Amino acid sequence: MAGIKVHGSPFSTAAARVLATLYEKEVEFEFVPVDMRAGEHKKEAFLSINPFGQVPGFEHGDLKLFESRAITKYVANEYAGKGTDLVFGDSKKKAIIGVWMEVEAHQFDPVASKLVWELAAKPAYGMGDTDKAVVEENEAKLVKVLDVYESRLAESKYLGCESFTLVDLHHLPCINYLMGTEIKKLFDSRPHVSAWIADITSRPAWSKVVAMQKRQ
Repeated sequence: MAGIKVHGSPFSTAAARVLATLYEKEVEFEFVPVDMRAGEHKKEAFLSINPFGQVPGFEHGDLKLFESRAITKYVANEYAGKGTDLVFGDSKKKAIIGVWMEVEAHQFDPVASKLVWELAAKPAYGMGDTDKAVVEENEAKLVKVLDVYESRLAESKYLGCESFTLVDLHHLPCINYLMGTEIKKLFDSRPHVSAWIADITSRPAWSKVVAMQKRQ
């Protein structure tokens, strides 16, 4: 099968999720930059990979995928014998990991993404003033999520189980942005959450994604 191609921007939280997974699995890939400012993600060439016109797009031979979490699961399973084991365990352990993957996607990410947009993306790209009402609303929602995380991480080293999995990895892109904003205080004030973040953000695979961002 032909090699892997990832189409996107390393600044995209969704694309960064996929890049981190590939680095964790030690799988070679070709990165194809997509200039979203020029609207390349809305042009026919990219829409043939992702009809919704959102990065990332993923190709592996004749397989075309979109939706970052579907891509990370494919990579983790396709290359189960390489690099970091990101999905494992018996059916019960996989079920618990699956629960926390859903928590990230439906409880954490919608709130964190809004905060990333208001506090990191808007100032960085000069896209208008931060909407303080949106920040206040979502900060309150994030507090509730992080209180649940603090309880979970008091009894488990990582969110899914005692080992680093896709659950933890999926959080990295948004956390990375939010640690550079006023939201950092919400993480720092919860010792188990703070220790978890220090652990996952220091992983060599994630450092490679951050290096890619710095090169762009």
